[in-house]
Amino acid sequence: MTDLTTSPHRSAAPVAPDRLAAVFKAYDIRGLAPEELDADLCGAVGAAFAAFVAEADGAERVLIARDMRPTGPALVDAFADGVASQGLDVVDVGLGSTDMLYFAAGALDAPGAMFTASHNPAAYNGIKLCRSGARPVGEDTGLDDIRRRAEAGVPPAATTGSRREDEVLSRFADHVRSFVDLDGLRPLKVVADTANGMGGLVVPAVFASLPFELEILYPELDGTFPNHPADPIQPENQRDLQDRVLASGADVGLAFDGDADRVFLVDEKAQLLSGSLTTAMVADEMLAREPGGTVIHNLICSKTVPEVVREAGGTPIRTRVGHSFIKTVMAETGAVFGGEHSGHYYFRDNYRADSGLIAALVLLDVLGRSGRPLSELRRPYERYAASGEINTAVPDPRAVIEIVAIRFADAGQDRLDGLTVDLGDWWFNLRPSNTEPLLRLNLEATDADACARRVAEVQAIMEQAGRDLGPA
Repeated sequence: MTDLTTSPHRSAAPVAPDRLAAVFKAYDIRGLAPEELDADLCGAVGAAFAAFVAEADGAERVLIARDMRPTGPALVDAFADGVASQGLDVVDVGLGSTDMLYFAAGALDAPGAMFTASHNPAAYNGIKLCRSGARPVGEDTGLDDIRRRAEAGVPPAATTGSRREDEVLSRFADHVRSFVDLDGLRPLKVVADTANGMGGLVVPAVFASLPFELEILYPELDGTFPNHPADPIQPENQRDLQDRVLASGADVGLAFDGDADRVFLVDEKAQLLSGSLTTAMVADEMLAREPGGTVIHNLICSKTVPEVVREAGGTPIRTRVGHSFIKTVMAETGAVFGGEHSGHYYFRDNYRADSGLIAALVLLDVLGRSGRPLSELRRPYERYAASGEINTAVPDPRAVIEIVAIRFADAGQDRLDGLTVDLGDWWFNLRPSNTEPLLRLNLEATDADACARRVAEVQAIMEQAGRDLGPA
């Protein structure tokens, strides 16, 4: 651990409510940098976060990591000054992925801040926060408190904390590899598209000693994303990986997002595995290791997930969308694993935090042991057709949800997160966006034709409801 020069800390002056409202989201802090997220605001948030974790957890230090975005260093410096102004020490772990920061927060039992805007374009930056032990910080688990403190302004403490740097990448890589039997791994050809994001740093570190032939597309850390956006859930951003998998005869492709905490897999035929399909396959493996375990899945995951969990002798538990909800329920239930359709995969033995690298390595282990191609291995888990998330602008999202609920009054419904309607051979969920007048529709049916018909049916009801409600 090395001392760093610490600049004089900034005064944590009050921040205007509208400025905070623009960047504080449900699960993190994110905005255009520096137009919305600048050094002064980050300094105030650093002081507010430090005051929060010191009071709530007795924390004495805060870990900070960042991705490769050009605005990161200045924002990190300002945040670190804010933390130090509260008498807490700063441990700067440098460039890293979000799951590396979560690992550090768990292994070192300290709160952390990851500077990243994940899959957002280059003009954005943001902060993902966690408490000691990698416990979540979301809207209902500290983020509102931090926002209020930043709005009020936090006076400096009597003493100023120090700032040091530490290297955790090698320990993180060892930790990821601990989820598989290294002696049992079989040689495979793997292509990883890291999209100029943090996967270019962490993927080689994890794979360095493994018996895989690894090829990385766009490994250079470049926060301007010169090749394609680091958003692998969008089909157009998967094409380079799919083409390379086919051209190279690879066994599998891995597509990472900008902060490398999410991953999507592509089989040897260049066909994508959805987040739900990956969740089901990893759940099956984790339950083989721990029979009778509990698995968490969010409510837009395919019905395949709870079916597979039950068939494997486990207990599925359905949660709201969002990492803070899943991590909380995992802590309450002792769940061995949790998954989201969006490509986040959570492991109890990873401090209940998500890691795309761990999920990928678990499935590479399964693939090697099976002796079969991934296109065959996936088949038992492909049971339904899904729409993917469809966003629709409406004048009043919550009012439209109520109209849709009335139209399906005879079907099974719940309000765990938005509106979920289950009609037996098909189901859908409607959730309002936290930041825009949008409704997010996820629908699943028995086959692709039925899925398309049902999507058109629900969208027609939404459109008519929007016309009846009139302009916003």
